[in-house]
Amino acid sequence: MSSSVLLMIGTRKGLWLARRNGDGGGWQVTGPQLPMTEVYAVAVDTRSAPRLLAGTESPHFGPTLVTSDDLGHSWQEPDHAPIAFPADTGTALRRVWQIVPGPVSEPEVIYAGTQPSALFRSEDGGSNYELVRGLWDHPHRAEWFPGAGGQAVHTILPDPREPSRVLVGMSTGGVYRTVDGGSEWNPANSGIRAYFMPEDEYPEFGQCVHKMARNTSAPDRIYLQNHHGVYRSDDGADTWESIAEGLPADFGFPIGVDPTDPDTVYTFPLVADAHRFPPEGSCRIYRSRDAGRSWEGMGEGLPGEGFWSAVMRDALCLDDADPAGVYFGSRSGEVYASSDRGESWTLVAEHLPDVLSLRAAVV
Repeated sequence: MSSSVLLMIGTRKGLWLARRNGDGGGWQVTGPQLPMTEVYAVAVDTRSAPRLLAGTESPHFGPTLVTSDDLGHSWQEPDHAPIAFPADTGTALRRVWQIVPGPVSEPEVIYAGTQPSALFRSEDGGSNYELVRGLWDHPHRAEWFPGAGGQAVHTILPDPREPSRVLVGMSTGGVYRTVDGGSEWNPANSGIRAYFMPEDEYPEFGQCVHKMARNTSAPDRIYLQNHHGVYRSDDGADTWESIAEGLPADFGFPIGVDPTDPDTVYTFPLVADAHRFPPEGSCRIYRSRDAGRSWEGMGEGLPGEGFWSAVMRDALCLDDADPAGVYFGSRSGEVYASSDRGESWTLVAEHLPDVLSLRAAVV
């Protein structure tokens, strides 16, 4: 049986799945699944038989995490809360913001990032999770404060070379790193500006990081979209340098890197914090093929004018094909795909609810 690309589309009112066969045919979109839940986090775990994971939030039943082992034909939820804060924390789960499979060397490990800002780790493929106490008990936690979207761990980057090394990004708090499996965490924000802290615009922590991305073939190179600012690190987050020059705006939410080329990176700029629209109302993905030294707007097949929607932090992704497919979804319900590294775009779906999260993989 030929392989196909599966695209998970998490929205404010459920999950849609899009499939395209390996022969390059059109997209087949099905859904909604998990209706009337806000799906802020989705993941496709392909380290063995494909498993789909989704973090959902119901207005009636609250947040949970569900899985599918048959590519979305059915979904399972444990008879207990898979992610729950220990009683001594005095808090409760508000939302799952991120689900990330661990490195290939740990095939049963799954990470989850939550609101309030916390990291959970599963060692059984996503059925049960334990709070990573080292991050939760960090002395800086009392000084992390909510951004406009809440206080959450929204990015988790395990190091593919060494499972004990993990980076997380949060709003607000910034980037934190562990090198010992989660017992100790240290901020890793050198060079990232926090313009809203006029007394010290380059603090040790407190930055409002919107998203990070890493290419597993060059794991020391990491890209970051900040609340005003686009950055690259070439030393595993020891230091960061701005790569925003050449973009029409340095504000935005998502950032994604090509899994086969660590120099190719994508983002979706928005004008100014107070507006959050694409520049001039033109839908453009900006691509760099030289690690952020220069940028070009990619728009063939995208709306040219009158596009006043935004792309959220987890609504841009790439698959694991070669060349990698690129995908993004908007707050106005459109989903676009490119199979030629952004040179041209095809509409996958439209008129969906607000798109919150995307993940794609060859299955």
